[in-house]
Amino acid sequence: MNDEVETTIAESGGGFSLSFAAPFPVLAGCLILMALMIVWVWRRRARRIAVPYDGSGARSGKGWWALLTSVETLVPLLAGIGMIILCNPLTEGSPIRKRTMSNIQFCVDTSGSMTASFGEGNRYDASMAAINEFLDYREGDAFGLTFFASSVVHWCPLTIDSSAFRCAIPFMKPNQQRAIGGGTRIGMALQSCREVLKSREAGDRMIILVSDGYSADLSGGRAEQIVKELLADDIMVYGIHIGGGEVPGDILTLTGGTGGEAFQPGDTAALDGVFQKIDNMQPAKIETVESDRIDNFVPWSLAALSVLGVWTLSLFGVRYSPW
Repeated sequence: MNDEVETTIAESGGGFSLSFAAPFPVLAGCLILMALMIVWVWRRRARRIAVPYDGSGARSGKGWWALLTSVETLVPLLAGIGMIILCNPLTEGSPIRKRTMSNIQFCVDTSGSMTASFGEGNRYDASMAAINEFLDYREGDAFGLTFFASSVVHWCPLTIDSSAFRCAIPFMKPNQQRAIGGGTRIGMALQSCREVLKSREAGDRMIILVSDGYSADLSGGRAEQIVKELLADDIMVYGIHIGGGEVPGDILTLTGGTGGEAFQPGDTAALDGVFQKIDNMQPAKIETVESDRIDNFVPWSLAALSVLGVWTLSLFGVRYSPW
């Protein structure tokens, strides 16, 4: 089907619209040809109705003439419908719904305190297991993975391929790597994640921070300044405080200031529930894009079959006979 040329016939009031893939001159030519054939059937003189002699009182036969001519009109009408079908009638297809991608950057603490017991393992193992489960019901989003302690490592760039996350777990366990130190610098990590996310032009931007401690680089009004920077780039922060005690006030400032929320799960089940809650709070967005034109042969084919059926039935008795 040629989508570059399309003819649309619409009522001025917008009540109906007929579209064809064929250009207008082709469609107009077919309609004119059909009209000329119908006019020829009604005006031709080749057929005559036998007239009896004068004074017989016989009727003129105009009724039979009109009936016979109407039946003969079915042939050019059928040919006209066939030509219209060849012009490829179109109709409006179903609206195309497209999922809007979310860019989610996981920012995971790998300081020494993340080895503390949590459930059947430690805090780090429980966090990564919950993240892996979160990936399964956020298919279609782009994920990035950042580890931090005293410094930052962007382990996995933003990608829709989540297999790299699962491969990262055994290599970045706390106390098994020395490249990023053993402290907890949340402010530095968030700013580094912000640089990654702001390069993404399409989709929402979100940071999920997983940590168990207090960060000195958020004090002295630094948390408020980071909030302003994140808001400027439309980045929302969700915080998961996996350690004991209350959620640090600076984390509450960061999450609340950017439109997110902070959570404090007490066990692995609660941790899984936190990620499910985040998923519900930030559902995948579906946008409707312009629908495409699709072939619309069915009504025209039914019309052609109906005309053909009536014409076939007429052959059993409604036909011209000069005797």
